[in-house]
Amino acid sequence: MNRILFLMIMFGSFISMNSEAKKKPTVFIIGDSTVKNGQGNGAGGLWGWGDPIALYFDTARIDVENHALGGTSSRTFQSKGLWKVVLDQIKKGDFVLMQFGHNDGSAINDDSRARGTIKGVGEETQEIDNILTKEHEIVHSYGWYLRKIVRETKAKGATPIIITPIPRNDWSEGKIKRSEGSYPEWAIEVSRQEKIQFVDLNKSMSDRLDTFGESQVTGKYYFSRDHTHTSAEGAKLSASLVIEGVRSIPGCKLNGYLLNDPKIVFPVKKRVFIIGDSTVANGNDSIVGWGRELPAFFDTSRVVILNKARGGRSSRTFLTEGLWNDVFSQLQKGDFVLMQFGHNDGARPEAEKSRGSLRGSGDETQVVTKPDKSQETVHTYGWYLKKYCDEAKSKGAIPIVFSQIPRNEWPGGNVERVAESFGKWAKEAAGQTGAFFIDLNELVAKKYEQMGKDRVKAFFPGDHTHTNKAGANLNARTVSEVIHNLRECELRAYENE
Repeated sequence: MNRILFLMIMFGSFISMNSEAKKKPTVFIIGDSTVKNGQGNGAGGLWGWGDPIALYFDTARIDVENHALGGTSSRTFQSKGLWKVVLDQIKKGDFVLMQFGHNDGSAINDDSRARGTIKGVGEETQEIDNILTKEHEIVHSYGWYLRKIVRETKAKGATPIIITPIPRNDWSEGKIKRSEGSYPEWAIEVSRQEKIQFVDLNKSMSDRLDTFGESQVTGKYYFSRDHTHTSAEGAKLSASLVIEGVRSIPGCKLNGYLLNDPKIVFPVKKRVFIIGDSTVANGNDSIVGWGRELPAFFDTSRVVILNKARGGRSSRTFLTEGLWNDVFSQLQKGDFVLMQFGHNDGARPEAEKSRGSLRGSGDETQVVTKPDKSQETVHTYGWYLKKYCDEAKSKGAIPIVFSQIPRNEWPGGNVERVAESFGKWAKEAAGQTGAFFIDLNELVAKKYEQMGKDRVKAFFPGDHTHTNKAGANLNARTVSEVIHNLRECELRAYENE
């Protein structure tokens, strides 16, 4: 028995050791907001190079983790404990790409950031009572903090690679301003002191931007409102230059994990599917649904809006005509589905167009005979919405239900509401499925009433239901405003500022 137990233990140890040996190496990326902006989802259209760079690697053989955090310096990335989180995970054979400098020139001690470092690469120190953290602290040079990261990385058997900070979009006499005698040079000096590899991203990107010229760079690689943080195109460019730099390093083991022919599709856009009737659909020159105008309120470099709404459809016929199945077959995790029905649901279920749904949001049904003599089991308006919501969620998509936009009807001097009918049932369907609900009917009706009948009439050139471009724009703007305030809805992060 003891012999068997011994063999089992030995076999288990062998399996464990073999499993450890087969663990993929990891590229850990650390730095500031030019490496990872915000949450790394491109909010405001800004991206860091640490996000698209993963597309260059064979991730079946190596993992890529971007641990950069905006606002940090070489000092605060360590003092906040961010480096320790990474260091604790590093194993032999891993890689660490580091880029700091943009925030190291800030104040050493203040009540705002307290993130600055002593200039240079020396051993000078400055003792402070940190106004921000209320702690006594010994502040070192920029080079000292980089050396600490480098040495601790090497002690783990991993490979450190220093990246010089990307240039800012500042120009002088037709060229990007260089940072001579500053952080890029100090970063290179540390790499030479420690005999490690480096990529001079500051120089390679400055040289490349010079060839484009300021007028082409501003607006494409950087936005005019921000001279430090790159757009998606800027992040792609800087990531490609980091990779070029890595490839040029003789004997760099990281090159063994690079793809020979990478497909660079960045950013991977979020998709928003819109379903509904003619008040949402693209329409034509005179009749425009709000779905056509919605892209103007979103950052289309990060989100693609697919308007699948179709004129004349109800919640029922969008299903029976196969329109929903077409959308459902395309849905993927993380997509959004915006739905607004109701205008065509009020007809009798057995009427000739076969588009009316049953009133309510329950499970009642009615079997009707259609004009072609076929029979159909008709459900409630809410049942159809719940089906769309549940099936969207089954794919990992996020449904948002809207009550229908108001008609240009003013009984008693106020815009007619649907709060006790389709608006109520839409809200119930959303609540029962855990979907977001936006009472578009009420919100737009209030805006109409503030504007007055005469101004609103101009939105409806042909009838009391369908808007022109100006009316659709007002409705789309209202949709955007409400989504912006849905704190738990990720779609809000993709709106234009």
